[in-house]
Amino acid sequence: MSNPTSDKKYLGAARRIFTHLAETVDANICIRLWDGSYIPLGDNAKEQWHIAILGPEVLGAILRKPTLENILRQYASGNVDFCGGDLIAFYEVLRNRGSRSRGVSSSQMKKRLKKGYLLREALPLFFAKKADTRLSHQFRGDDIGRRKNARDEKSFIQFHYDLSNEFYSLFLDPEMQYSCGYFTTWEQDLEQAQRNKLDMICRKLRLQRGDRFLDIGCGWGGLLCHAVEHYQVIGHGVTLSQKQYDFALEKVRRLGLEDRITIELRDYRELTGEYDKISSIGMYEHIGIANYTSYFDKLYSLLRDRGMMLNHGITRRAKHSKRQFARVTLGRRFILKYIFPGSELDHIGHTLSKIEACRFEVHDVEAWREHYARTTRLWCQRLEANKNEAIELVGEERFRMWIAYLAGVSFAFQDGSLRIFQTVATKHAQKGPSTMPPTREHLYL
Repeated sequence: MSNPTSDKKYLGAARRIFTHLAETVDANICIRLWDGSYIPLGDNAKEQWHIAILGPEVLGAILRKPTLENILRQYASGNVDFCGGDLIAFYEVLRNRGSRSRGVSSSQMKKRLKKGYLLREALPLFFAKKADTRLSHQFRGDDIGRRKNARDEKSFIQFHYDLSNEFYSLFLDPEMQYSCGYFTTWEQDLEQAQRNKLDMICRKLRLQRGDRFLDIGCGWGGLLCHAVEHYQVIGHGVTLSQKQYDFALEKVRRLGLEDRITIELRDYRELTGEYDKISSIGMYEHIGIANYTSYFDKLYSLLRDRGMMLNHGITRRAKHSKRQFARVTLGRRFILKYIFPGSELDHIGHTLSKIEACRFEVHDVEAWREHYARTTRLWCQRLEANKNEAIELVGEERFRMWIAYLAGVSFAFQDGSLRIFQTVATKHAQKGPSTMPPTREHLYL
């Protein structure tokens, strides 16, 4: 049973804190406190768009540890909610600040705050009881995975991809493409953009009838089936996800492609044989930067001379120093622990140097950043539209994590902190011409 005196004290402290914040941030949203009252955070704030705080213990927990991970944990636990629309729409309203704060940087805003006043007013909330933010869905092992010889690749992959095929189908296209679509106009729907992407990959690899085509990290088999049906190649794929493997096998059987496609639940490092073309789509983010040499060496060993490789992967912006680049940010810490354990993003300059050091000749590098911003935006909106089904499949905690993850990634691509590139390279074992065409006309037929 709550104490009316304490609750009144907590409410008064919260109102004073947010009223002072409103003088500085001038945001177009409100705060809804646990008694149902609203505090506008700007001159034009509307109650429709508000952050709901469940109780004084939640606000106290955030004030004691005001980190991104803590706020996301509060959201995933249901202690904090963002109301008015989907999370992407909410963040857009939040970013569109009022006239008093436009052009004012975050550092300038911090200087305007009366920190002594805020600390004094927040003091009662520091002693509120602790909010329960225990999350059941998190990776329990070494989520960073930087120890080269101790990486548990199968556990990393299965933690993320074996969530549920039905869950992924709630926001992916019918081909279950869990990578960046390619929009020839920004008005195209997700289904068309993913078909465009599949065709663009096939054209970049110059797939021809009879080519031995390997897809490393083949996912749910969409690219393999497309390449075999439309380009008459002989396809082979590998994945470490049991759910993806089962789905892909069933798809191959359903389409009657068993004589032209084989798929294995196998680590790419165990592969042997020779291929004409290799694709790696959304794969190298999982292997760790320290493993790039062995990864690209392995791809090189699997290709015939003048064979082609396409590497499609997410990167980060380069930094001035290796130490600065290697720092694990708070946002990345959340992703490693709750979404993508073992993942690590390079910058494109270092990736290209590693590909060349492994004796490939690089022919084409194309940025798809804005394509992925739109892809992840559509994924987030589609998952939000299927909220009830998603919660039934994976629970509300995990649903909230994924909404926050997809929305955050979409804005990271939109603003440029995340990038994505497709790199085409050939194995150049013997001296002489590359056998590549003199122009890129074949890409845009």
